[in-house]
Amino acid sequence: MDAFDIILRYYPHDDALRRLLLHHSRQVMRRALRIAARHPELGMDRAFLVQAALLHDVGIFMTKAPGIHCHGTHPYLLHGYLGAELLRSHGMNRLARVCERHTGTGLTPEQIAAQQLPLPPGSYVPETPEEQLLCYADKFYSKSHPERERTVAQTAVSLEKFGHDGVAKFMAWAERFEPELPKD
Repeated sequence: MDAFDIILRYYPHDDALRRLLLHHSRQVMRRALRIAARHPELGMDRAFLVQAALLHDVGIFMTKAPGIHCHGTHPYLLHGYLGAELLRSHGMNRLARVCERHTGTGLTPEQIAAQQLPLPPGSYVPETPEEQLLCYADKFYSKSHPERERTVAQTAVSLEKFGHDGVAKFMAWAERFEPELPKD
């Protein structure tokens, strides 16, 4: 099964939600592939990046976020975790890790406990270069405003509500992946 098989299985109708998912996922995919092409020294698995970008938000249909056409029952924060569980049920464990690790710049067990987030205990921090790149690329695009692409500075501001550590991590990724971009 590939990414499109999964998407068509869980998003069978050509409706606003599937179109939004595909639009956003392709935005993330294009940025990740562009960065991977500019940085062959990172040894990124490009085929994996394509699949992971297309599936990183596959769990959104199970969440309640009517503003972006999601009419499920779970809090939106759980979309990564739910998508990971869905992919694991298909034996897609490596792709599942991207789903569960792309929220913010990753969530630590301490953050989950301190903020009493509705996630099972665990670490949801991107570890591999591909996980980090996809998490980074995702931050430039919002499903609430799919026509916009944030700058590094705008993205940093959007992450500030989650704490300075996440902003610092994002800025380190920006320097690693796109050092040519203005940071302010």
